[in-house]
Amino acid sequence: MLDRCLRIRKLICGLDSEAFVGEETVRVTVAHYPQDMGEAARRVSSTFREAHAEVPWREIIATRNRIAHDCTDVDFDIVWDVATAELPSLIEVLQPLASDP
Repeated sequence: MLDRCLRIRKLICGLDSEAFVGEETVRVTVAHYPQDMGEAARRVSSTFREAHAEVPWREIIATRNRIAHDCTDVDFDIVWDVATAELPSLIEVLQPLASDP
């Protein structure tokens, strides 16, 4: 999950919302990565999820479901908002977990 967050951050680095909309490959990739994150979140044990309630597990999974089931109706303005407004805090939450043994 952290890998996908960092990849999104790298993809959108230096872009504004208008440039993001104009870059189809970036736009589609940034919309696809949350699906990967949702799949990964679903596979995390309930014990681990409960121990790390600071991670918005349900929201990550719900985002995956929304994109996967409404793939022809993805609102890229929302994707941009998630990538720019919500991703930084998710990265902060996930980084310490990735370094846990």
